[in-house]
Amino acid sequence: MMTLLRWLTRLVGVGIAVVVLIGSVFYWMAGRSIPDYDADWTVPGLNGQVEIVRNTAAVPHIFALTDHDAYFGLGFSHAQDRLWQMLLLRRQGQGRLSEIFGRRTLEVDDLMRRLDLDGYASRSLPAYSDESRAILQAYADGVNAWLRLVGTEALGRGAPELFLFEPEIAPWRPNDSVLISLLMALQMTTQHESEILRARASLALPDPARITDLMPDAPGNGAAELGDFASLLDLPRRMFAEVEGAGAPRDPLHPNAQGLNRGGASNVWAATPARSAAGGALMATDPHVPLTAPSQWYLARLELATGAVIGATIPGMPNIINGRSERLSWGLTAAYMDDVDLYIEEVNPQNPTQYRTPDGWADFETRREIIEIADEAPITITLRETVNGPVIPGRHWNAGSVTPAGHVMSMRWTALTDENTTIQAGLRLMRARSIEEALESGEDHVAPAANLMLAAEDGRIAMQVVGHMPWRLNEHETQARMPSRGWVEGNLWQGTTQYFANPTFEDPESGVLGNTNNKMVERAFPLHVSFNWGDTQRIQRLGRLMEAREVHTRDSFIGAQLDTVSPAARNLLPLVARDLWFTGQPAAIGTTERLRQRALELLADWNGEMNEHLPEPLIFAAWMRALQHRLIRDDIGPLAEEFWQVEPVFLERVFRNIGGASEWCDVRPSNAVETCNEIAELALDEALQELSESYGSDIESWRWGAAHEAVHEHPVLGETRFFSWIVNIRQATSGGDFTLNRAATPGRGPEPYINTHGAGYRGVYDFADPDSSVFIISTGQSGHPFSRHYDDMGELWRRGEYVPMTLDPELARAANLGITVLSPAR
Repeated sequence: MMTLLRWLTRLVGVGIAVVVLIGSVFYWMAGRSIPDYDADWTVPGLNGQVEIVRNTAAVPHIFALTDHDAYFGLGFSHAQDRLWQMLLLRRQGQGRLSEIFGRRTLEVDDLMRRLDLDGYASRSLPAYSDESRAILQAYADGVNAWLRLVGTEALGRGAPELFLFEPEIAPWRPNDSVLISLLMALQMTTQHESEILRARASLALPDPARITDLMPDAPGNGAAELGDFASLLDLPRRMFAEVEGAGAPRDPLHPNAQGLNRGGASNVWAATPARSAAGGALMATDPHVPLTAPSQWYLARLELATGAVIGATIPGMPNIINGRSERLSWGLTAAYMDDVDLYIEEVNPQNPTQYRTPDGWADFETRREIIEIADEAPITITLRETVNGPVIPGRHWNAGSVTPAGHVMSMRWTALTDENTTIQAGLRLMRARSIEEALESGEDHVAPAANLMLAAEDGRIAMQVVGHMPWRLNEHETQARMPSRGWVEGNLWQGTTQYFANPTFEDPESGVLGNTNNKMVERAFPLHVSFNWGDTQRIQRLGRLMEAREVHTRDSFIGAQLDTVSPAARNLLPLVARDLWFTGQPAAIGTTERLRQRALELLADWNGEMNEHLPEPLIFAAWMRALQHRLIRDDIGPLAEEFWQVEPVFLERVFRNIGGASEWCDVRPSNAVETCNEIAELALDEALQELSESYGSDIESWRWGAAHEAVHEHPVLGETRFFSWIVNIRQATSGGDFTLNRAATPGRGPEPYINTHGAGYRGVYDFADPDSSVFIISTGQSGHPFSRHYDDMGELWRRGEYVPMTLDPELARAANLGITVLSPAR
């Protein structure tokens, strides 16, 4: 027995030693790819010496004698810190993920091939100026310089993920950067999904007119009511079946992106010196994106011939997308412009290679492509295109659920053009010296449509909608709210409008401009910009905070950026609970009635602050979620699963009975006529039961932060059991779907209240004291999980802290982490 025990002990010891040895070898090999910020390298392609000074947060300050060399240094820095992220973005845009990930990414590849983003990126390069092409090439040369060093110096393949996936790494090309910009545009675009969902809801509703409640326009005048989607094709209602496995294909790079109005969102506001305590223009900007590890954003500073610029970049692109120079600051929000149309195309029943046009039958443009799949045989797909754009199979975005037999769906999108010069607009903006030059740069911006906010050293502020706007005809049968017939002349685009037609706002009398993805203009279709806006709530809070002070400071702008008061909670609770507050006799402890009474007592005393340490935000979120689902599930059936994310305007319409919307409260299958008060009470009990099962029966011990963790998930390894605890970052957070400090929830799944979409970057710029400007990103500069800069800014971000944004070279060099010197090869 003792002999057996000794041998078992030896075997266990050997096993542990082997595991430790393998782990140590992997750690050593992976650690080789952590860049040495103090190294000196000799590389080809430079005109002169480049210094990359890393400050204490590992933000590169790039000093060079020429703009070419500065952009070279940015490409080098991006590749040093975010190589895997860049390669994955490129591979996704090319539709080549399945070559390394296998079948699980096949649908993503299929969609990318059909949209042909890589082709449009390549064909757009000739539309760029010689100067812009030279910058793109310099940036690519910097990336490739690091790739060569990884190979020649055995630097751990450049990223630890490349030990697990061994793709061949092709050199970076200028059109790869254009491709990344197109991929970002697709991430921010949701109008096509809105069209499909609106059509599905129109088909499912017993009264199609009630779509005005379920998917309401932003409050205001001028919205036109729509008819029934089924009537367009003279087809019976509810004839469209769900497509098995349909929906948006899971994006491995942005696993937390889900739901309408989750494509792109942001806050930005600016004040003139007249509204600034220190006498200089102020700006705050925080673009909202799916939370990932590492963040999509990367901080950098470049020394250009026109002056230094600093701010947030996206690895793979040479732009400072949100940032400032010595004379100008800029920030972007998603404009929610309706820049996508879906078309139902009739296929010729006698010849399936043709589709119907206003002038008769026309041939589909077709081509075949091969998708390689890891460990499987490749597949060949046939791509079809109409005059309106690529044909999208019914399994993508659930398009098949609103595509009748004998028809296909095509997609027209402003980004799909051979003259997409969006990156050039950003490059011009970085070198602009005035508001006028910055506004002119927007003419090159194609997609995604954005609100460009500007604040200048001379005290001027402006906001301009940039991006191409479709030129539609007044007779468009759905006003582009739902898919329309592609063979009807009045539905087709006439091109795009000219830049001057985009809304612009300059130097307002109030002294403050702001945008939270809210409706900004009231113009008649087709110059309406959009019917589907990204916010109706945050703008209310921003307006109150801006009006609350005669003058503002950098700190008051920071306070507004971090504000966690929910205007939706303040608006909805008095409506929904107005007949429930303090009613009935005190119930016995431990009963459902007592739990409900206590929850209502807490909510009655709550100010709407979505604080992570309070139970009230959790009760409110769960209640509104359950309430909306109860109101709609008897009317639209299984489609209710698409509406878990709360729509405050819908609930307000119902409880104010706007246009008879209170009829949603009546449960259709029952004989009784239910009131809104009864449904609200049932929904509260349902929510409290759900929360009790998850967090216990002691309501005072519930905490919003326990349910509302920010989940920064690694785009590939984050789903694996072994690596997830290393690469994923989870943090309890305040805020919610409708707070300025936006922390949006998925509303569905096993963790419906987690924070998956928020301000990946925050910046506040003060021209009264430019070096007091600050910024932060949600994780860290490095994409390497073993680097201390992988998540070192994450805790600062969670606590609402910032790091300095300085253009002073001496401050940048003070207490630096290291200085990388790049010398030209002779």
